[in-house]
Amino acid sequence: MRILHTMLRVGDLQRSIDFYTQVLGMKLLRTSDNPEYQYKLAFLGYGSNPDHAELELTYNYGTERYDMGTAYGHIAISADDIYVTCDAVRKAGGNITREPGPVKGGTTVIAFVTDPDGYKIEFIQRKDNEGGGGLSN
Repeated sequence: MRILHTMLRVGDLQRSIDFYTQVLGMKLLRTSDNPEYQYKLAFLGYGSNPDHAELELTYNYGTERYDMGTAYGHIAISADDIYVTCDAVRKAGGNITREPGPVKGGTTVIAFVTDPDGYKIEFIQRKDNEGGGGLSN
């Protein structure tokens, strides 16, 4: 078994596609519109299945906002140089909510950005060949 994708519900599909492609450097892999059932989907990623897990963005017609709840944590993305990555994200209009630095109680360097719907994305500094995938600088 393997992870195929993670789904997030979003309030503005194009705004979210723009964030994940223009700010985080993902590729828009495919979209579908299901007017009969009143939802649209967009699949994004740094590669596509079966080699890479994807991010599914779901827009339900007429829903502009969702409550985060207390169960959601974050999505993790590797970055070769987390400081360069955060600078690039900031310049592209992204909101860095935790500056790069060691994780509490450890040495792994992490940072956080928040997407337009409030979802947290963690950057973890590691080379792609260390099991990550993700942002390369």
